[in-house]
Amino acid sequence: MRRVLLVLVASALVFPASIARADEITDWTRHLFQSAKDTNTNPTTMARNAAIVHVAVFDAFNGVDPVYNYFRVAPDAVATDGASARAAAVQAAYVILSKLYPTEAGDLLAQRTASLAGIPESATAIAKGVDWGQTVADAIWAFAQTDGFSAVAPPYSGGDAIGEWRSLTTPRTNGAGLQFPAMRPWVIRATSQFRPDEPPALDSEQYAADFNETQQQTILAVGTPSSNEAQNALFWNAGTASQLWNSVALALSEQAGLSASQNAQLFARLSMSVADSALACWDAKYTYKFWRPSTAIDQAHLDGNPLTTKDPDWTTTLFVTPNHPEYPSGHSCLSGAAAQILSRYFGERTEFDVVTDRLVDSNGDAVKQHYVSFSDALGAVVEARVFAGIHFRTACEVGQALGSKVAQFVLTHAATPLKGGKKVGQLLE
Repeated sequence: MRRVLLVLVASALVFPASIARADEITDWTRHLFQSAKDTNTNPTTMARNAAIVHVAVFDAFNGVDPVYNYFRVAPDAVATDGASARAAAVQAAYVILSKLYPTEAGDLLAQRTASLAGIPESATAIAKGVDWGQTVADAIWAFAQTDGFSAVAPPYSGGDAIGEWRSLTTPRTNGAGLQFPAMRPWVIRATSQFRPDEPPALDSEQYAADFNETQQQTILAVGTPSSNEAQNALFWNAGTASQLWNSVALALSEQAGLSASQNAQLFARLSMSVADSALACWDAKYTYKFWRPSTAIDQAHLDGNPLTTKDPDWTTTLFVTPNHPEYPSGHSCLSGAAAQILSRYFGERTEFDVVTDRLVDSNGDAVKQHYVSFSDALGAVVEARVFAGIHFRTACEVGQALGSKVAQFVLTHAATPLKGGKKVGQLLE
């Protein structure tokens, strides 16, 4: 499989050598994605859910012993005096997850009990930590309920104009995430803040190049489903972008020996970046309403471009085309944001595995793919969407650039070090 290798200028934060261990932040991140898997949470919802959990955990943990600027809930010296930060994080995660996944309540309660029992602090400290975690979780949950996620947007299932997206279902159904462009972001100022330029004109050479690549490569991938290209497309479509990139963050955090405080910051920034990149991406999607390759290839004789050709037999059968406009690519937006965050923490040329919890190999083990850098992985994401026949290359590259811009904004505006705060490793520059 061809990989696109780019060089990103990004310096990694340096962490002290220490013994890698799990902590309450990473433990409850795993509980989050297990709950999501058990309930089959869809990708457009998963990014928001992860942000709610990780922001609550961050404000709860950081509020006991502030090292970073809080996100929403200001530290309370009286309420947190003598409190356990670890217990606060556990309670915050438990409360939010119980609300997001009520059918998982029994398992979550058992995990809460086990987590609190493993904290080697006094009963008084744990009780105070639980109280503080509850306070923070209640505040973050109330805040999240006003973000516009539940708003009912005007119906839109696409149109028949040349170049315009239309739902592929029969009858047509409303596009997914119609409310996203009007939602309140976590960190960026507006969903339109990083809106990209419009997609290539239908009569342009760039559009023709994108069109022909998708048309030809999809035929090869679908015709040989066991090929590296087809398997790569299926891999990146298994699970959600949030799960895939959080699996990377968990592994790299443990390898680097990050502290619980460092993890609280890392996962909050990661999830807020991914969530905000989703909103920014959907703002662009429903601004430009660009058609998917399946429609474009079927109507190529109408696009006014002599370099494109209608193919009535073209099809993609690797998986179902997502029900929302093509430009930019959603997976690419989220992956671009995640890769920017993780490359900032661990270095662009870090080697890592991406693991999906939705595919298993012949031994029953979770399927994983190895990459030599974050750019290497992002190149694989582009090819996964193009070779599956659901995107054009420009939409993927533009999406990754958009996600990277969102993440850079989050890095400079969210969970930043307190001036004069206590130093934790080298995170506090």
